[in-house]
Amino acid sequence: MKFRRFFAIILYKAIAKHMPLSDGKCSFGAKKLRYFCARQILPRCGNNVNIERKAQFAWDLCIGDNSGIGVNALISPNVIIGNDVMMGPDCMMFTSNHGMERMDIPMWRQASTAPEPIIIGDDVWIGSRVTILPGVHVGNGAVIGAGAVVTKDIPDYEVWGGNPARKLKSRKTDRQESVCEGRQD
Repeated sequence: MKFRRFFAIILYKAIAKHMPLSDGKCSFGAKKLRYFCARQILPRCGNNVNIERKAQFAWDLCIGDNSGIGVNALISPNVIIGNDVMMGPDCMMFTSNHGMERMDIPMWRQASTAPEPIIIGDDVWIGSRVTILPGVHVGNGAVIGAGAVVTKDIPDYEVWGGNPARKLKSRKTDRQESVCEGRQD
């Protein structure tokens, strides 16, 4: 089992990571090869996962069914991605940061902060060039606009954008909420 994982890591880093985009006319089976590698490497890799070209991710990533990692993404350790998550290109998820508490030692010499996991819920759309910082939880059905820097939790079904990211609107309308609240099952 360790050999298979080791082989898959080498295969991903040397070949699969550099292959063409998954939906290109001449993809040469890139999507299938990257998916194969991910299934061997990751502790949880759902069905129909799409990992795009030049994506870098930690080997402890957990990713659900029908989810994708965008082109040139960078994902740190301690990240959980739910089912049906779409991710644009150049997204970054960081679970720790540089230490900066002491003034007598340069920041580059200080220890990193303790990792804080990032959790992405189900049915989330993460736009291109989004940065998600340590400890953030993104709720189910959330949308994060392109270029956003997410520094705090995003509740279910909310649309956020900006730097720092803030709530722009809710995907639930008053009518949808009242229909759901009044429903008797």
